Amino acid sequence: MCGIVGILHKSGKEVGFELLDALKMLEYRGYDSSGLAVEEPDGRLKLMKRIGKIRELEREVVTSPPQGWVGLAHTRWATHGAPSDRNSHPHSDCSGKIVLAHNGIIENYASLKEGLLARGHRFTSETDSEVVVHLLEEMAGEGGMLAALERLGAILEGSYALVVLSLNEPGRLFFLRKDSPLIIGVGEDSLYLASDIPAFLAWTNRVVTLENGDYGEISRQGLRLFHGGRSLERLPVEVRWNRLQAEKEGYKHFMLKEIREQPRAVSDTLTGNRFLFGEEDVARIQAAEKVHLLGCGTSYHAGLIGKLLIESFAGIPAEVHYASEFRYSEPPMNSRHLAVAVSQSGETADTLASTRLVRERGLPVWSLCNVLGSTLSRESDRTFYTYAGPEISVASTKAFTTQTALLALLAIRLAEVRKGSADKGLRHLEEALRRVPQKMAEFLDRGAASLTGLAKKYAGFRDMLFLGRTYNFPIALEGALKLKEISYIHADGYPAGEMKHGPIALVSEATPSVFLATQGRVKGKVVSNLQEVRSRKGKVIALVSEGDASLDSLADDLIPLPTVEEEFSPLVNVLPLQLFAYHIADFLGLDVDQPRNLAKSVTVE
Repeated sequence: MCGIVGILHKSGKEVGFELLDALKMLEYRGYDSSGLAVEEPDGRLKLMKRIGKIRELEREVVTSPPQGWVGLAHTRWATHGAPSDRNSHPHSDCSGKIVLAHNGIIENYASLKEGLLARGHRFTSETDSEVVVHLLEEMAGEGGMLAALERLGAILEGSYALVVLSLNEPGRLFFLRKDSPLIIGVGEDSLYLASDIPAFLAWTNRVVTLENGDYGEISRQGLRLFHGGRSLERLPVEVRWNRLQAEKEGYKHFMLKEIREQPRAVSDTLTGNRFLFGEEDVARIQAAEKVHLLGCGTSYHAGLIGKLLIESFAGIPAEVHYASEFRYSEPPMNSRHLAVAVSQSGETADTLASTRLVRERGLPVWSLCNVLGSTLSRESDRTFYTYAGPEISVASTKAFTTQTALLALLAIRLAEVRKGSADKGLRHLEEALRRVPQKMAEFLDRGAASLTGLAKKYAGFRDMLFLGRTYNFPIALEGALKLKEISYIHADGYPAGEMKHGPIALVSEATPSVFLATQGRVKGKVVSNLQEVRSRKGKVIALVSEGDASLDSLADDLIPLPTVEEEFSPLVNVLPLQLFAYHIADFLGLDVDQPRNLAKSVTVE
């Protein structure tokens, strides 16, 4: 989950402060510690490392700026070894001439370390990553760093993105990738290595993607790329993001900005996607017996809504799997099944492992992803992109709504293949779906302000329940998750009908319940569940449709929402729950964008 940056300026321009700027754009990937290394003109390495967020490193850089035109940097999410200065990256070898930044987990590091210690190597950290730099110290003497990287891939077990700087081969940055994200940015007079695109968007939007097993170097002569000992030529592609999209633009937090961007992001996603099914696709859809949806966290919640939509619109049974569990299970699958993987980053380790399992069983994989050129998109047979733009806040908002909207559109397209594109009901559904972004904007423009006072009222509670039915049960889960992620208030989401089967024991004056009670075929049932909570003196917040006064006397607080078709109500109903969580966390003075213990992209198990 860590973030890696490497910068090389062919012109000789200094990289120190640019490394910091780039690293700040990756801080959402981890913020336990950070560090950088720059090759200085006198032939020495300037190595700086600090525990804590990047601002701690920045203070040292301002005091003693590194000199040099090539360097690397790292922001850490701790796996092996507690957050500390000595466990911070970059790590160096015994000679101090080789430094390395690593993202991933080296699974066989213990046995490798034992051998290195026996051969006289000295370790200064508790990390698995330091093993790699000592291996390179030994191996690079036998043909140089490129040859060492080629051999390294046969030794290391686990996942890794590596960026290496060696004074033995000055003016270069070396790299190797397997199962952890690493991309190359190509500027006019500069080259960049990074874990994610926002790191270098200030300078270029031209990207070269790396496949598993790719290794190489960047230098003043350009990019040299290899795989299995063979030289490769891979042309850069332009990404649609820009730096402005990845900046706060006057908002206090990225999360608030990203909540506000959702109407545009959903509209762009619906407009930008065409489902061009070939004959083989059509035959597969027509014969489909089941759809398997794979995801983690918020993407899993989007998959739950997708399941209901696919079953309702297309009549295809669907099952949603936690990717972290699916990869270790043995679900019955055959050639008449479809698999759809859902991921914002396209780099989530468990989702990637699950898709590979599906492919090993001979099934194609479709994916929904937000990042062009991600590992998931490259390993999928077909990728449908969300148009969310960069999402910087660790707590996902616009990724969720764009995934949900895209799954709704996919469900309609599957139904068109099964039922015929002339079906009037399907045309009505698509028209209704395309009106939803305007309804989202209406709430954010008119109703969002009320959430500030509501959040202050409930910020002192330590437990909450979120309750909904059918399409809004996943929204109850998502609302609870958002509150947990950024406010550290314990919250659980349940189907409202399951309250009587245990959770109602938690109801008291100290445990508020949030009910999703907007108009729909199950509204009456939800209201009955609400009354059960009310009769036990539980405080009630109710999400209701505009103009519905039926709950005025039953709820302590009401949140009116624009009315949309029940199937698409999650896209509107999730907005106040995102804002509720945001304002509570902000009122409590917490770090909204970088909550404790979390990172944006979970690229390790």
